[in-house]
Amino acid sequence: MVELHTERLDSLFHALGDGTRRRMLRELAGGARTVGQLAEPFAISLAAASKHIKALEGAGLIRREVKGRTHLCSLEPGPLASAHEWLSFYERFWTSRLDVLDRLLREEDALNAGRQADKSEGKTT
Repeated sequence: MVELHTERLDSLFHALGDGTRRRMLRELAGGARTVGQLAEPFAISLAAASKHIKALEGAGLIRREVKGRTHLCSLEPGPLASAHEWLSFYERFWTSRLDVLDRLLREEDALNAGRQADKSEGKTT
């Protein structure tokens, strides 16, 4: 697999690596918000919120429009497709591991069901 634009992915995963920024993105999924509205759910200053927003902007995840003194932010979901593409490469590893877990759990359930049936019939193992 060819590594997708490394600098862009680094910036994207850095931005997504912070819980505050992920919550801001979730808020923006519902529509544009001002910096104040984005900062409100967190006990942070507008300056701190602005730093988070700059990280999101740097990753291309949001667009900020300045109208006078109001900074309106909106979601730019395009870069998330790059993250999804990168993560999808590894999905086959998760899927195969989950398939093994599913098989093991089914075998254990069958074994336990057999033990329960033996107990109800008075057999000992």
